[in-house]
Amino acid sequence: MSHPALLVSAAHKSSGKTTVTLALAAALAARGHAVQPFKKGPDYIDPMWLTLAAGRPCINLDPQLMGWDEITQVFAQRMRGAGIGLVEGNKGLHDGLALDGSNSNAALAAQLGLPVLLVLDTRGMTRGIAPLILGYQAFDPSIRIAGVILNHVGGPRHEGKLRAVIEHYTDVPVLGAVPKDARLALAERHLGLMPDHELGDAPERVRAMGELIAGCVDLDRVRALAASRRHEDVAAPIADATLRAANAPLRIGIARDKAFGFYYPDDLEALAAEGAELVPFDTLTDRALPPALDGLFIGGGFPELFMAELEANVSLRSALQRAIAAGLPTYAECGGLMYLARSITWKEQRAQMVGAIPGDVVMHARPVGRGYVRVEETGEFPWQDDGHEPELRLGHEFHHSSLQNLDPAVQFAYRVQRGHGIDGLHDGVMVNNLLASYTHLRHSGGNDWPRRFIAFVRRVREDAAAAAPLRVGGSTWSTR
Repeated sequence: MSHPALLVSAAHKSSGKTTVTLALAAALAARGHAVQPFKKGPDYIDPMWLTLAAGRPCINLDPQLMGWDEITQVFAQRMRGAGIGLVEGNKGLHDGLALDGSNSNAALAAQLGLPVLLVLDTRGMTRGIAPLILGYQAFDPSIRIAGVILNHVGGPRHEGKLRAVIEHYTDVPVLGAVPKDARLALAERHLGLMPDHELGDAPERVRAMGELIAGCVDLDRVRALAASRRHEDVAAPIADATLRAANAPLRIGIARDKAFGFYYPDDLEALAAEGAELVPFDTLTDRALPPALDGLFIGGGFPELFMAELEANVSLRSALQRAIAAGLPTYAECGGLMYLARSITWKEQRAQMVGAIPGDVVMHARPVGRGYVRVEETGEFPWQDDGHEPELRLGHEFHHSSLQNLDPAVQFAYRVQRGHGIDGLHDGVMVNNLLASYTHLRHSGGNDWPRRFIAFVRRVREDAAAAAPLRVGGSTWSTR
């Protein structure tokens, strides 16, 4: 079966493709279409907005962390029940790490047979738009650039000139022209776009963007472009989570609030499939952890922006420190690592954090670690399967902070082969049953970290229960 879908890409980054993609998703969803969004590459914030716009979880397709067969399977599985698939590229159409373009947006389009809708930033352009389009067509004729959307159009006269040039010199149809409009601007800051959950009016913003794009883009032609895709989608059956999670469920507390929200939806689904009941808590407002927890997961986010609120919540910080000191299995990534450290210093302000990690976080103006990482598990890695040797893991990092004044006795879970991690050589601080790293893992490419983490949580709970056989009911850990 061939599912209608297209790739939204651009000539270069900052062309407005994220805004156009989520506005298209909102506009099509408002018309009653089941829109399945995807994002190429590693990203948390764009998928949050796309999820909000489409009403379906946005799934990342990453050639660096996934094999092409896996990408093909995941795409086909997620398109079940969807009327149209929108894949947002990252950077430009032909940009990627490989010189031969084998992991570029164009390569993803070729793998999935996606027609390309090119978003073009037209500021300062008129006749020069023609050689730009012709060059992209000639560079790789196997990639079908099936339409363009003109972005940042200066007015009706500018739009008319652009359309006339494109019609005269190329055979690529113009599907719409988007004017400069403040309503299409997404708030940005030091690490890119603001996550949607930090803005109370995010749903209204997205709805307005969808209405605006519906007035200047031909949505019927966009749907026809997606329907022109001719590619057989064959997906393996999706495993039944109820069969996989045969053991008793484990209660895993997960930080979900304005400070922490960087989670891949398929990672959370994989945790649930392994028997995790994900119990959300708010690090800013909750005074205690949820009761009877078997483990904790604190993902990435922007704790530096909420330093004062996090510091003020002394009750929860104390509860976390006690639980981790008592051995509650905990996994933290990037922002979670920062929160669990002794303190965060940013812009000459210092705030006390949880203190479970014997080190202090300092924010810097420039990135400390950015891009894909490759780490090798050390012999101390806590989630190792019985009888298996330490393995090589792929992930990504993006942090402007460093962990300083770290206790020299601390052990590490990873040796860094590519990337920065904590000190350029190591990542993955281990304290009791806590593993905290700057590396973001992804449930892909054979990296089954959700299964290994949940198996570790289960082993710890069983060992604690065996050591305290008289305990009746509830969790082994005190989270109050």
